[in-house]
This record gives sequence, C-alpha cells and structure tokens, in this order.
Amino acid sequence: MLKLTSLVKTFNPGTVNERTALDSVSLDVKKGDFISIIGANGAGKSTLFGAIGGSFFTDSGAIILDGEDITLKPEHLRSRDIGRLFQDPRLGTAPNMTIEENLTLAAGRGGWFSTLTKRDRDFFREKLSVLGMGLEDRLQHPVGLLSGGQRQALTLMMATINPPKLLLLDEHTAALDPATAEKVLEITRSTVEENGLTCLMITHNMQSALELGNRTLMMSAGKIIFDTEGEARARLEVGDLLELFREKVGKSLDNDRMILN
Repeated sequence: MLKLTSLVKTFNPGTVNERTALDSVSLDVKKGDFISIIGANGAGKSTLFGAIGGSFFTDSGAIILDGEDITLKPEHLRSRDIGRLFQDPRLGTAPNMTIEENLTLAAGRGGWFSTLTKRDRDFFREKLSVLGMGLEDRLQHPVGLLSGGQRQALTLMMATINPPKLLLLDEHTAALDPATAEKVLEITRSTVEENGLTCLMITHNMQSALELGNRTLMMSAGKIIFDTEGEARARLEVGDLLELFREKVGKSLDNDRMILN
C-alpha cells in the first residue's frame, strides 16, 4: 500500500542550523496496517508525515502509494488519497462554517445547502450520532463553538467520510484532556476498523502505542530504530519499550511529554 525508500530531508542545509530530520528512512506498509509511531521530540515523526502528505518534497528517496509514485506530487493532489489530523483541534475544519457546511465540503457535495438532500442530512446525523459527542442535532452550529474533543472527532469523521487510501494521525489527541483523549482514541479505533483503513498514528502514549493497531515503530534522530508486530509486539510492555530505546540509542528516553500509561 505505502512504500518509502531511503527518504532524506535536511532543513537549512549549509547553515549553522542544518538538521537532518529524515535519515534514509525506508518503510513498507501493508494495506490495512494500523501503525503506532513513538519517539522523543525531534525524532522525525512529524517530518515523516509531512513528507508523505506532501507538505514539502524530500531531498532524495521515493514515496509510492498504492502503486503510484507520489514523490513529486503536490500536496493538494495527495490530499485526495490521504486523510490527515493534527495535534491542534483547530486545524482541519473551517471554524466560521457550520458542522453541516464542513461535512458537505468533506463529502464532496459542494458548499451550498441547496445541493443537499434530506437523505444527505440524515446520513450526516447518523454518522455524527455514532461519535457519541452530541453533534447529530447541532448541524447548524458553527464549528468554532465546539470543544476540542468534539472538533477532533468531527475532523476525523470529515477525513474518513470518503475513506482515504491512507490516514495520518499526528498526535491528534495530545491537546485533549485524558478522558476526552480516550474517547477520541476509541472513535479512532472503531473508524479505522469499520472502514478497513490503512493508518499511521504518532503518539506519546506508550500504552496506546502497544494496544492500538497491529504494529509499533520507534524513531530516533530521523531513523526508524525499531519495528515490531504480531506475537513479539503482544509480549511487550511499556518498560520493554523504554529499555529498547536505551539499547538502540545509548541513553534513556527523556521526554516530559511521554505518557507511560
């Protein structure tokens, strides 16, 4: 489904601020994989998503999505096949537009109420009711009035209402309180499973990295240093991940944003 070959990205080359954010990253993602990605700040996780999503072009390497070489494909064209959520709940929706208007655009039905049928609105209400966020009766409410959790759940629905080939979740629960984060993670789990999506999720929650999906990657200094799935992954606990990081990198994982349970 997704094949990354020797991706390299260096920011500010030739200056005192030069930094290699991706260092020959290669990865094969199978259709239906749900992969959790962990690592300290500056490990290259979000840069990896930026490269895949087309926020910038890599210096070298190749990105193949569903058999198509998208290495030099513009971001707006990649977005037709790649759904993406960010840490900030304010991203991904238009705050001054209503829930209905946002969903109308996401579903590809245009931006005017006149283009919607009763069937469309019933479909939106049905999808919103599944979220369990009380949004199904608020179609005419501006998105900017929603809580962070409601907005992130709505953004997830918008990104998957027409199921993408690939879903990228960039710490999409990091700005939420623990209870709301858990609710959005459960919505994420069910959405991915029900739609059979291929998904990559960056998280600082070590327990979620082992429990969600079928595969866990660890990054450091722009490289993938650990990749596990199946029975080997099922046997791991959070302490094992911390020890693996120490063995691979030569120091302890010191990150005050990391959630251990």
